[in-house]
Amino acid sequence: MTLQWYFARRFAVSFLSMLSIFAGLIWMTDMVETLRSLASDEFGIQEATGLALLQLPGTIYEVIPLIMVLATITLFLKMARTSELIVTRAAGRSAIRSLIAPVLVAALIGGIGISAINPIVAATSRIADETRDTVRGRVTSVLSLSRNGLWLRQAAPDGQIVIHAAGVSPGGTALYDVTFLRFDRAALPKQRIAAARAELVPGAWDMTGVKTWDLSGRTNPEASAVEQAWMRLPSDLTLNQIRDSFGEPSAIPIWQLPAFITQLEAAGFAALSHRVWLHSELASPVFLISMVLIGAAFTMRHTRFGRTGLMVLFAVLLGFSMYFLKSFALVLGETGKIPVLIAAWFPPLAGICLALALLLHQEDG
Repeated sequence: MTLQWYFARRFAVSFLSMLSIFAGLIWMTDMVETLRSLASDEFGIQEATGLALLQLPGTIYEVIPLIMVLATITLFLKMARTSELIVTRAAGRSAIRSLIAPVLVAALIGGIGISAINPIVAATSRIADETRDTVRGRVTSVLSLSRNGLWLRQAAPDGQIVIHAAGVSPGGTALYDVTFLRFDRAALPKQRIAAARAELVPGAWDMTGVKTWDLSGRTNPEASAVEQAWMRLPSDLTLNQIRDSFGEPSAIPIWQLPAFITQLEAAGFAALSHRVWLHSELASPVFLISMVLIGAAFTMRHTRFGRTGLMVLFAVLLGFSMYFLKSFALVLGETGKIPVLIAAWFPPLAGICLALALLLHQEDG
């Protein structure tokens, strides 16, 4: 037990050291890039520093698997140079048993990432995106989901239009039981339009079963209401704008993601990318374990065997390959090419199997 605590402490120190190095480099790079792209009279180095800090948790969270494999390589290279691995084997500890503590630490880091860091990343990423959009003068979102239906907003020549729909078609281009509320530049209601169905076409909404009320206050709205079979309302919205307004799945805390997926599907939108992201987050501790095993498979050997640099290169290349495989599988899952469970769970499980095969080959030949 004492030896396992020793391995766990050494691995945790190695991981935190590597994490600190990456955090410093990423923060400085983001600050320079933010200052270059957003610099203005109102946005200086102090604002760029704050925005870079907001972006830092999300960037670090993405590269934790790579930090994990580098921390593993660093740890076992140090232990090989000091002959600690030889002493451990002489004491009757196999390589597999020596890896129990680092694997548990990696699983613990993955669990902390899901339960605590993921919500922090979601919050900071959302604030950073809103800050960046505000500086650039862009609208952050045109869409909002609630239990009562779908809410949209669009610009109009004389103000704003707020849209509410009880239902949406699977493709997201048609709204059902929809209401358009027109507001003037003083944010006062001007007109209400109710339609049984509104379809988004290039540059306009095509509505059927329409009833229009004048809310300007000059007449009784119901007395002057007009019914029409068809009506076209100009719009600058596009389907891509509506879909992009949902934001990245990573901007939603994992504890809120299942409920958001339910709302998204109830509104008629596909939630495949959010499902893939959810399972990918749940599989992240397993993926971190695979990174530890990959790093150990090439470096749990004494330096007198030579080719240390080549083994480190192989470990880094395999770690990057598994990271690429995970990203590629997630893309296939988001596009529906492969099932969600395979997209999220196959890369980490494949990495574990491959690393264990290499470790067993080294131990038993």
